[in-house]
Amino acid sequence: MQLMDRINASARANIQRIVLPEGNELRIVKAAEQIVKEGLAHIILLGRQEEVEKVANEAGVDLSGIELIDPEKSEKLSSYADEYFELRKSKGITKEQALEQMKDVLYYSSMMVKQGDADGSVAGAVNTTGDVLRPAFQIIKTAPGISVVSGAFFMVLEHELMPDGLMVFADCAVNPNPDARQLAEIAVASAKTAKALAQIEPRVAMLSFSTKGSATHELVDKVREATKIAQEMAPDIQIDGEMQADAAIVAKVGKQKAPDSKIAGQANILVFPDLQAGNIGYKLVQRFAGAEAVGPVLQGMAKPVNDLSRGCSVDDVVNLTAITAVLAQNT
Repeated sequence: MQLMDRINASARANIQRIVLPEGNELRIVKAAEQIVKEGLAHIILLGRQEEVEKVANEAGVDLSGIELIDPEKSEKLSSYADEYFELRKSKGITKEQALEQMKDVLYYSSMMVKQGDADGSVAGAVNTTGDVLRPAFQIIKTAPGISVVSGAFFMVLEHELMPDGLMVFADCAVNPNPDARQLAEIAVASAKTAKALAQIEPRVAMLSFSTKGSATHELVDKVREATKIAQEMAPDIQIDGEMQADAAIVAKVGKQKAPDSKIAGQANILVFPDLQAGNIGYKLVQRFAGAEAVGPVLQGMAKPVNDLSRGCSVDDVVNLTAITAVLAQNT
């Protein structure tokens, strides 16, 4: 079964409430209709009702079964504003400012997720990543024991080195230069993401230009320390390092360079030492090998929030919503 088929089946098995705050955007409205027709999630669109309905009517979109909420007219606006004030009063925000902030669809959607009125949120079709993540950081916050949010890509490719037809690469989207603790958190979060979305047993390799002490450098020390921290954080997950990429994924090389490792030569999750390596790595595999790159899937939040590209298609919105729904099932 293909990755998205697997994810869609999981989404349908336990319907989650996903809020799409950019409710007056054409691609979002079209995607909402498709999501509901395919039974992937219960959809909540935010925005002024007349604007959302105008976009839908002009596009011939059926809004049946889709919940519409105008934050400015919502009966929960006041209680949401009170909660936001309590969260941010130490930063100097006033009650009046909190009320105005809650009228913003991105802040309102984050509070919906925080308060359990939605199970996850997807935005970014018209807003920047910073605008999407800022309210999420302020309101939903990161998961317990996790201080950093990261972005994982599912690399889908039928290849002899990818027996499951996919691998997970992280972090390829968010953190320019994670320290050892953050790198360990990324490893653990990536393993959980892979298990939740793809139902694969994670085998995590912490990548470096050294394999098990073959080189000495402070950059290698960081990966080695991150491996130790990750193993202590999640002793039930197979995590090993430091490893060169070939030692991680090629059985013959892994046996030669790291004969005592249970991960070497068969890793299915690659954790890169920094964003430069991760971003370059996934794009090389995508372009040279023709792999499909699904993501980035944001991980590390207490509840799922995912960020779209502003150049996204309707299918991108549908797929990321299904992904968010499955992550919500496992939160």
